[in-house]
Amino acid sequence: MRIQRKLTLLLLFFCSFSFAQNISGEKVFRTYCWGCHHQTSVAFGPSFQEIADARTKGEIQGYIVAPKSLYEQFGHKRSVMPSFEGKLSQEEINAITHFIYTYKSKKDN
Repeated sequence: MRIQRKLTLLLLFFCSFSFAQNISGEKVFRTYCWGCHHQTSVAFGPSFQEIADARTKGEIQGYIVAPKSLYEQFGHKRSVMPSFEGKLSQEEINAITHFIYTYKSKKDN
């Protein structure tokens, strides 16, 4: 009976581990952002370092979801960034935001 209980607990642990999503911000970046943004240099859009130095995490997430509603507030003349509302899960948005913030300048920390 005791062994059966341990095996059941072990099985539950491995099942829950296999269902847990570990979303990589780098994977989200390579899938959705890399065409226009680079980590430390300007591409079509600003670098992640520039974004992290200028914006809060909330502003970054808001811009990912609804760029056309925020571009004027951020001082841009236009926004060509597509909205990712409904395309990215909240976990993916959190992961990419964290990834962007890893490029924040050390002097700003």
